[in-house]
Amino acid sequence: MNIKGFLGSAVSAGIKYKGRADLGLIFSAAPSVAAAVFTQNEVKAAPVIAGIRRLKDGPPYVRAILVNSGNANACTGPQGLADVEAAKSMTASALGVNPEDILIASTGVIGRHMPMGRIRDAIPALSAGLNEYGLDDVARSMLTTDTVEKKATRQIEINGAAVKIAGMAKGAGMIGPRLGPPQATMLAFILTDAAMEPAFAQKALSHAAGETFNRIIIDGDTSTNDTVFFLANGLAGNTKISGGGPGETFLLALKGLMQELAVQIVADGEGVTKIVTVTVSGARSPEEADAMARTIAASPLVKTAFFGNDPNWGRVLAAAGRAGFSLDQNLMDIAINGIEIVKNGQGLGDEAEARAKKIMLGKRYELRLDVGLGGARASILTSDLSMDYVRINADYRT
Repeated sequence: MNIKGFLGSAVSAGIKYKGRADLGLIFSAAPSVAAAVFTQNEVKAAPVIAGIRRLKDGPPYVRAILVNSGNANACTGPQGLADVEAAKSMTASALGVNPEDILIASTGVIGRHMPMGRIRDAIPALSAGLNEYGLDDVARSMLTTDTVEKKATRQIEINGAAVKIAGMAKGAGMIGPRLGPPQATMLAFILTDAAMEPAFAQKALSHAAGETFNRIIIDGDTSTNDTVFFLANGLAGNTKISGGGPGETFLLALKGLMQELAVQIVADGEGVTKIVTVTVSGARSPEEADAMARTIAASPLVKTAFFGNDPNWGRVLAAAGRAGFSLDQNLMDIAINGIEIVKNGQGLGDEAEARAKKIMLGKRYELRLDVGLGGARASILTSDLSMDYVRINADYRT
């Protein structure tokens, strides 16, 4: 994965893992317009707090992203924030830029202070190793319980200029993102050589995140560290995007790339064997449809039924019924890949369930609930909940 003007590098700093890269650096040859969305969890990691402040109060241009795995630098008090600033200063000195030009992202264990001596010792080799093919190394260095790196690219034309977008992400557990504009973790870095206005960059990222990363659930837990950084260095030479037709073209490509990364995150989730689209239709409003879809998609009972290939529709109706909205159970229908198993709130019998079970034996399918009250709908991409998920998370810190 490479993109004009962006260099990458990764090294083993011994932050937690031995013998594997755990510190990555992305550097832009030109000042890049920066946008971001961060976790809306009220408990925020130090790099998230620092990132929010930086993008709110500082200039809208940055040069680099420093990312580490193995340590979240969350719930670490004033020392955690001081460590973020120290990491920025160390990186800036090695790159010959200003500390405010550096963004920091971290993922890993909560509640432990960063091993700053190891990071300091690793930064010279990290900066010296920057190269145009190093973004793949950064994508690997971000991983925690992930089994594979997540990457995607798009190429489009804006006003006659070829524009490229590249993205990388990590996330396998603690996935129930609620990302908003500045205000096991999901991290994503989206890079483009397109030229654009800062206001458009933030608007495009916020919209795309709402339609992609914010619509996935593995375990429903919103991390302290969820962060998406978006950098646009303008080296494609296109007329600056501010909206209109060029903006729509770019946004469509951005959403497609981020959706591809979102699917990769769910597919590589901790212990995941199924990818299920939960769709609620027939709701009175999009907000009600969304809330019901999320409640179903996050239900441990529903997710374990997915794992067991069990069309246990009672769990689906029960989850919808506790989403906080008035419903008429006699209007509710359920189908799996179009095979109806519930009609007007009652099961259609063993034969229908046997047909649905055959679908559920596959890796990916849709569960659709129609509540029969209106024309609104919403979908959430979720997974099953397996015994491996429990095993992985029971001893994550050890």
